Amino acid sequence: MTPSGLKRGSAHKQGSFAIEATQQDISPTKVAHPIRGYLFIAAATFCWGVSAALGRAVFTGLLHLGTGALQPIDPLILAQSRTTFSFLALLPILLLKRGTAGLRTPWREVLRCIVLGVLGVAASNYFYYLAIQKTTVATAIILQYTAPAIVLVWLLLTGVQRATLPRVSGVALAVVGSVFAIGAVSTRAGFPWIWVSRESLRFNTVGVVAALIAAVSFAFYNIYARGVIQRVDRWRVLLYALMGAALCWSIVNSPAKVIAAHYSGGQWMFLAVFALGSVLIPFSLYFTGLQYLDPTRAIVTSCLEPVFAILIAALALGEKVGPLQVVGIVVVLAATLLVQLPEKESGIATLVEPIE
Repeated sequence: MTPSGLKRGSAHKQGSFAIEATQQDISPTKVAHPIRGYLFIAAATFCWGVSAALGRAVFTGLLHLGTGALQPIDPLILAQSRTTFSFLALLPILLLKRGTAGLRTPWREVLRCIVLGVLGVAASNYFYYLAIQKTTVATAIILQYTAPAIVLVWLLLTGVQRATLPRVSGVALAVVGSVFAIGAVSTRAGFPWIWVSRESLRFNTVGVVAALIAAVSFAFYNIYARGVIQRVDRWRVLLYALMGAALCWSIVNSPAKVIAAHYSGGQWMFLAVFALGSVLIPFSLYFTGLQYLDPTRAIVTSCLEPVFAILIAALALGEKVGPLQVVGIVVVLAATLLVQLPEKESGIATLVEPIE
């Protein structure tokens, strides 16, 4: 064989190896395991439910650490520290496990991850807390949990999914169930007997707009993240998304202001633990779940978050759960079961195996 033939043969082998490696990274699964996706998403929402109860406890001074109650922490700093501490914790872990070579990612994908972190993670947190500040928790949650409907409408308009009965019914039940579960609905003597409680809602233009932006942002990262995770393994996606969110927060609220708050050692410890439990662990689980589920099923399952938050608050903080809240919990659970019903899908499956 001539030298040029040898070169061509070597190049062909190298190309084959490259193609095989790429196929191993992003090839569709032969057997889908959607149950795994539901379990991962449900585990993530459980973490967020625990975090919601912890956040409520620290806001109200009910959380005791050591000898006394932990002093309240500014919600803005709480949201900022979640992503920043998570990024600072994940970076050294991945460097030790993979080295710098294992974190190398094309700049185009890094930018996509940063966009995901800014417009998805940071924006949803910021505008959600802004909505709570300007309105009420119930108002913010009701408007934010229109996100499943936004996801479904977008996927229908883009032709990615069809308007099947289980999918549409599941989204509708998830939204309605969330409204009931958070205690925003009360009974009345006359027709229609059930009504949204005026005490739970307070409308403010800035607050309502903020909550709707939070809903769009929540929907965005459910749709956008899944596309990125199909090309880049979830750990690098999470790392660069957290980096983008942390950089965004540092612009919105300078780290110097956080340091100037002079928090105690107990408060810093809480912020670190809260970051792991509310961002790093649940987002790792959520991004893994997105590898098994389409965005509609994932975001409907995420409606379990207020269910877990209510149950945990009742058990840990002694908060009462009304009968209509129980109805809401049952409706949300029914929605998550409904969207699991098998459907005939057209096109090639887009599920991808987790990349370790």
